[in-house]
Amino acid sequence: MRNAASAPNEDRHGRPSRLAFLSAVLSLTAAFVAVGSTIPLFNVYRAEDGFTNAGISMTVVAYSAATISTLLVLGRLSNHVGRRPAALASLGLLLLGCLVLLNVHHIDVLIGGRLLMGLGAGLASSSLTAYIVDAAPAKPAWLASVASSQTVMLGLAVGAIASGALVQFGPWPRDLVYLISVGLLLVSTVLIAISPDTVAPVPGAWRSLRPTVRVPARVRPLLAVTAAVLLSTWATGAFYQAFVPALVEDQLRTHSPFVLGLVFAAYMAPSALGAPLSGRFAPAGAQRIGMVGFCAGWTGIIAAIATGALPLFIAATIVAGAGQGIAISGTTRGLLHTGSQADRAPVFAVVYLLSYTGATVPSLISGQLSHSLSLPKIALGYGASALVATLFTVMAARNPQTATGRHEERAQRTVPSP
Repeated sequence: MRNAASAPNEDRHGRPSRLAFLSAVLSLTAAFVAVGSTIPLFNVYRAEDGFTNAGISMTVVAYSAATISTLLVLGRLSNHVGRRPAALASLGLLLLGCLVLLNVHHIDVLIGGRLLMGLGAGLASSSLTAYIVDAAPAKPAWLASVASSQTVMLGLAVGAIASGALVQFGPWPRDLVYLISVGLLLVSTVLIAISPDTVAPVPGAWRSLRPTVRVPARVRPLLAVTAAVLLSTWATGAFYQAFVPALVEDQLRTHSPFVLGLVFAAYMAPSALGAPLSGRFAPAGAQRIGMVGFCAGWTGIIAAIATGALPLFIAATIVAGAGQGIAISGTTRGLLHTGSQADRAPVFAVVYLLSYTGATVPSLISGQLSHSLSLPKIALGYGASALVATLFTVMAARNPQTATGRHEERAQRTVPSP
């Protein structure tokens, strides 16, 4: 297998550029701030333009399907062209999506804008996360996995809260948040453009575009639990995008876009806060503890919907979000264990492929079921899937094995060349 070559971007101590690390973290945050900014506007679109829950659910499907397609085709591209060009392309797609969403009065425009955002988010998910891991300082040891896995959640939370506040209290409620997102994306583009790359261009870019899913042999025993964690937690994230706006308004009786932003952030932000806690445990232990917390949170969410208790709903959401952060960070740490630089983009492509599959398929099914089932019943289905995923993780989670010497070489040779 041809490894991605390291670019000459390190100082005399061999440490990757801090500028590259900070630029990649800030750019990934800005990317998902833009993605999260749409969510508090969903109820505005429902009230002013007549969008339905099924229509809103289709925007989530369009976004997630575009992300999956991008990951399948472009997930390994940054190994060949470099992290920086792929990151710049992702920011450009997200910026174009924001410009489309400045004029939403029909569901097709919203779907088109979210589709462009999905393309940008997919490319950002593989290239910027790999860029972060490449450039992360060696200490603390947990920084690379936390920054790469939780920056997305942090960006979504910041985007939702800021958007909710601007929609409720600011001028131009349908436009201002997108204009601010455009500004953040432009600043990120400049930062990436002036940062050193961590990967030198190597041949094989066109071959890398063939839709394939390949992971190192050492990762394969971890994939079943990885799938359980990512499918269930990201399905919940999609549930919060597609159905929580209507739940907050109809079942919990609040029409405030700012409260809606806080509710969504209550799931995403604790994920980033809970992630460093996973460093106290082995990867398998973090997966078990995190998923138990995630499932406990879902129990409270179901109870809050049944009783119409908004404070309980927010508290349970925080518990589920923190559990998600611990579980996902532990999962990412296990996948990255002893991996090479060339492994990172394909591993993250698989991580986000599973993640967005979890977001897409349940949203597509639930969107169709929303014509005949009430929102509390749909929520109950999501809660049941969280319970199944938790039970499987508790029973099957395992720590990564460290392969050395010829055993590691044999494992690497089993991975097909891109």
